[in-house]
Amino acid sequence: MEVLRENGEQEEEEKKVLVISNELQDLEEKLSRIKVHIPNVVPEFDWNSIDTSQLPASYKTNSAKEQMLLQLADNFHRQYAHLCPDRQPLFLHPLNECGVEKFVSTTVRPTLQPYPELYNWDGCAQFVSDYLTMEPLSSPITPPSYLPSPTTILKYQRGNCFGFSVLLCSLLIGAGYDAYCVNGYATREICMMDETREVCPLLEKSKKVLKEPVKEKAKKYAVKPPRDLRSKFELQQVSKKEADIKAAQKKKQKEEEERVMEAEKPTPDPLYGLRVHAWVLVLSGKREVPESFFIDPFTAHSYSTSDDHFLGIESIWNHKNYWVNMQDCWNGCKDLTFDLGDPVRWEFMLLGTDKPLLLLPEEEEEELADEDLDDFDKEEEEKGFDMPPSWVDLIQISRKEFETRCPQGKKVIQYKSAKLEKWAPYLNSNGLVKRLTVYEDPECVRVLEVKGWFENREDMMNMRQLNKKTEVTTEYFSPGHIQGLKAHSYKTMEPETERTMEFYSETRVDGLQKRVENAKEMTEYFEGRSDFLHYRHTEFGRRTKRAQMVLINTELNARPIVQIKEQFHRNPEKPADEDVAERIFMILEGRIMLTYHCKDDYITASKKEFIKWKDVDNKGNKVIMTSDMCISYQVGSSVKNKKLLHLYEMMLKLMEEEKQLRHQVWESETEVLEILKIREEEAAASKLTVSMYDTERNEKSKQQRETMERLMLEERQRQVEQDLDYLAPFLIQMGSTEKMSKWQALRLKEDCLNDFKHHLIDKANLIQARFEKETQELQKKQQWYQQNQLSMTLEDEDAYLTYCSDAMFRIRILEIRLNRHKEMAPQKYIELEEKLCKDPRLTEYLKFNV
Repeated sequence: MEVLRENGEQEEEEKKVLVISNELQDLEEKLSRIKVHIPNVVPEFDWNSIDTSQLPASYKTNSAKEQMLLQLADNFHRQYAHLCPDRQPLFLHPLNECGVEKFVSTTVRPTLQPYPELYNWDGCAQFVSDYLTMEPLSSPITPPSYLPSPTTILKYQRGNCFGFSVLLCSLLIGAGYDAYCVNGYATREICMMDETREVCPLLEKSKKVLKEPVKEKAKKYAVKPPRDLRSKFELQQVSKKEADIKAAQKKKQKEEEERVMEAEKPTPDPLYGLRVHAWVLVLSGKREVPESFFIDPFTAHSYSTSDDHFLGIESIWNHKNYWVNMQDCWNGCKDLTFDLGDPVRWEFMLLGTDKPLLLLPEEEEEELADEDLDDFDKEEEEKGFDMPPSWVDLIQISRKEFETRCPQGKKVIQYKSAKLEKWAPYLNSNGLVKRLTVYEDPECVRVLEVKGWFENREDMMNMRQLNKKTEVTTEYFSPGHIQGLKAHSYKTMEPETERTMEFYSETRVDGLQKRVENAKEMTEYFEGRSDFLHYRHTEFGRRTKRAQMVLINTELNARPIVQIKEQFHRNPEKPADEDVAERIFMILEGRIMLTYHCKDDYITASKKEFIKWKDVDNKGNKVIMTSDMCISYQVGSSVKNKKLLHLYEMMLKLMEEEKQLRHQVWESETEVLEILKIREEEAAASKLTVSMYDTERNEKSKQQRETMERLMLEERQRQVEQDLDYLAPFLIQMGSTEKMSKWQALRLKEDCLNDFKHHLIDKANLIQARFEKETQELQKKQQWYQQNQLSMTLEDEDAYLTYCSDAMFRIRILEIRLNRHKEMAPQKYIELEEKLCKDPRLTEYLKFNV
């Protein structure tokens, strides 16, 4: 039995081993079927592979003047290398996209664009920054050997810092700025377009100027303030304790800031001071620029010329000249002087160009003005060499390219704890063109706030702001919303919840400026009203029945009103004790309280309180107005109290106004519900508006334009097809042409040819007559000149010479027309004869006579 058991166990183990081996084989087969394909690395953009066949000849060759300029540049570079052997080679004539050496100054092409946004430096810089894609230099410590034209850079929407700078400089010079391209050195963050340590410009708060409070002059007979009976020692101890607390908090805050700065401090750059970068320098003077500044073309940010990000300058150039910096840059650009007319600090290459004047003190200018510089100027003019015109085509930016801006219509910029996204107009269906996401942490994980900017929306919304902590959404609107809405802050779109609405008060009849609402109260602010109302506060009570809100809001379904308070500005046409400053309608308590404005030289105001009466009491008896139903306080008045009749009429008027107020409050609630409904519909639709002048996007205008073009084309084709019938006048004379004989056909042909022959002769005679008339008038004028030549003035001689010139021009034109007519007349006659023979109406009669 034991042997059998052992044999059985061995068989079971063998079966298990076989099953496992089969499973392993099956697994290996399945795994062998799975193949991993390593994706090919996307190659970088190759400038050598671009199509240059359609480029103009100026891109592919150099003119004689350009070749001479290149020789001058080589000579200048040899002298520079000999005098400054320890400096880097100059960036003078890199290869363009066609592999041709071009001097950098001729690559700058000043062009003024037709868009108002590109007339200012910030608009030009922002366009270049958004439109192009940044490419790092192949070697971070040497200038590139390749510099495409601005037109090619615009076409392919990419370039390095030198391409960015040349394009931006071309736009700025075209707009009237004194701009220059700069070849120098900058920090790693500037060269690599790293803005992760920079605060987003949209988050930078403008510094508010605090106004010092104006001290009022103490009045001579003012009431003296009461004596301060507090212990001075105790006050000193309290202030000392508060000062210690503030100092501790300030120290703690400073330590925290230092810790954060140390954590955010970038790692040391081994190439610090060696990284090559190109940017734009704008000098003061033109376009009312008060102070010179730098522009980084990658980010479109402006910097002071003494900023720490820029570590040195090798050379600068514009479309007229090239300057080499001869100043020491041991302290970066802080100590540099940008007086390009000073040859000690800036060595220029060309003499003949207009270079800036050297800034001299007034005394030296007076001494220099007294010296004779004529010979020096003549020598300088003889040695001068003008810069050849730019070889680049005119920079043209289409409307579509200008609106698209970003490559593929989208661009993302990462800032310090923030991310900025940009889109082209009409790319998103909801009109979103810009979105800023602010994070709590540097790792950009926890979202703090989201801001979105919109354009071309039908509901006029231009910005939406969402605070993730408070969950409050704020929407901002441009003027033109159907309800005059200016801003709307809310947590939820459910009615009778906390929200704030702001309005354009000038577009509303009631002058409403702001409405703040929650479940228990509603506050409204007004301005510019004829009744001087500026504030209304309404308190609501609980509904008796917790019914669901119905869609059709009625006054019966409205929230019960507990109290309404209104405040009014001073009406100068009324006495102060008759001009109501505040009135409170306590609806549940049945009371009305009035407070009037203060009189001059008084510190208290008159007041009245009305207790509303009922028509019938509990026993059914009629209630009569009594003095107890009105409590009044009149300030500084010796006039007797008003009669009960007047108070009775006043109370009736107030009760009527209370009914109107309750209705106005209900209308305000209804308006809120209507606005919420409209906003939900607008948010769901997200319709965009298209200008009637935008024919590319406006389908109706586009269809209308295409229809008009098609009809005009058809009309032109129809007119071409319907050529003039040269036989029509003769066929009318013959009458019926249905049965035409051979003799009639021959007669018709001869009449047509004879008529055309007479027409050609008459035209020649007309030209001959005009020619003879002009000749005779000229001869008469010449005879008149010979007779009066001695007595003529200079003005008469000038008039005579002008007349002779014009007459000879007309005679020459008539002579040419006559000779041309004589040459063309026989050919036209033969062509007409051939047309008559081929005319289907005469062919069968003239086929034997051809």
